[in-house]
Amino acid sequence: MSGDSDCTRTSPSTGSPSDIEFLPDRRKYVCSLSPDLITKAREELQEKPEWRLRDVQALRDMVCKDYPSLGTCLDDAFLLRFLRARKFDYDRALQLLVNYHTCRRSWPEVFNNLKPSAIKPVLESGFVTVLPHLDPEGRHVVCIRPDRWTPSNYPITENIRAIYLTLEKLIQSEETQVNGIVILADYKGVSLSKASHFGPFVAKKVIGILQDGFPIRIKAVNIINEPRIFKGIFAIIKPFLKEKIANRFFLHGCDLNSLHQNIPPVILPEEYGGTSGKLDISAWNELLLASEEDFLHDFSQLVLPCDSSPHDMLVSGDADEKQCDDSLRGMKPQLYYCY
Repeated sequence: MSGDSDCTRTSPSTGSPSDIEFLPDRRKYVCSLSPDLITKAREELQEKPEWRLRDVQALRDMVCKDYPSLGTCLDDAFLLRFLRARKFDYDRALQLLVNYHTCRRSWPEVFNNLKPSAIKPVLESGFVTVLPHLDPEGRHVVCIRPDRWTPSNYPITENIRAIYLTLEKLIQSEETQVNGIVILADYKGVSLSKASHFGPFVAKKVIGILQDGFPIRIKAVNIINEPRIFKGIFAIIKPFLKEKIANRFFLHGCDLNSLHQNIPPVILPEEYGGTSGKLDISAWNELLLASEEDFLHDFSQLVLPCDSSPHDMLVSGDADEKQCDDSLRGMKPQLYYCY
């Protein structure tokens, strides 16, 4: 992405696609969607190709007017991610963009020095990877395996950093912006001590990013091999989930046939009863690590101006943190009970 904080002004109410001006140094958007995906985007996301650039310009104008110090990239392709994620509702897309930056600036443990090489140990552990084949709906499957994490090696925030960079890489694809993604989480071997690292404060932060702070469509979350302790984990997560997202959680236990109803065996590795060979994490790791320079360039466009702070955009979560601490005290007995 190539960013610039200057704003070109074209009225969304009077402008047409041919009227929109482009800054000389701003990369012009070229659609890479197939005809089928253009149709899908029109039907599911309310995206009209003939007005796509007008809509992007409208969002750009809103950013310049309402959040001139946001420090965001204003490229067409970058802003289009947020419009698609909110079905071209200008106000909701703007709020998502603001939340995206606020989340990044309010959790330095996760977002400082965020680059693939910094999370190489997490990638090598196999904690998170992306399966090589798309599902029948054209969606990538993100595979998360908490049992691959050894808490004594690095904090849980490193895992979150790895997941975030994975999503950032995936969302660069227009196909993913339209189709969304599927998550496969294998909770085999997750113990009480490991689960205790994922308290309400961390849960609220992560869910806040995935639901309201990142431009990606999560179409399904498949949980497999979940132990009894997962009841406690889900009890922590569920209060922060919107009903639509909560309804997309599928708990399969050890029933591979149940999993195969949601994700066909042909794209799954042998570890999950699939026919696509052993789970190989090397291809995704190489792809992500090879993107180091791209990430450094992209993230350099997302700068916190010296005269602003996250508090200028969204109210701080001090009260929320206290509420999370209170919730944690209430949830711990549930974890021990489920264990």
